[in-house]
Amino acid sequence: MANIKSQIKRNRQNEALRQRNLAVRSELRTFARRFREALASGDRAKAEAALQRACRAYDRAAAKGVVHKSNAANHKSRLSKAFNSAGSAA
Repeated sequence: MANIKSQIKRNRQNEALRQRNLAVRSELRTFARRFREALASGDRAKAEAALQRACRAYDRAAAKGVVHKSNAANHKSRLSKAFNSAGSAA
């Protein structure tokens, strides 16, 4: 346990940020899952809306530093690829 006042505060801040980042990452997984479910159901309009929402969330998370910008780009790319390939198959 830290004895230094500034380190105690830093630990508090780190824990708050960790909890917030955990919530944001969970939200990202939820948006991606909703997109995959909409795509699987065959509702292209709903899937497109879910894709836009997921991409926006990944951009925001990358801007805030929750995920790395390359990681966000890779996830967005995979989701877009799934959307485009499902459209060509239908």
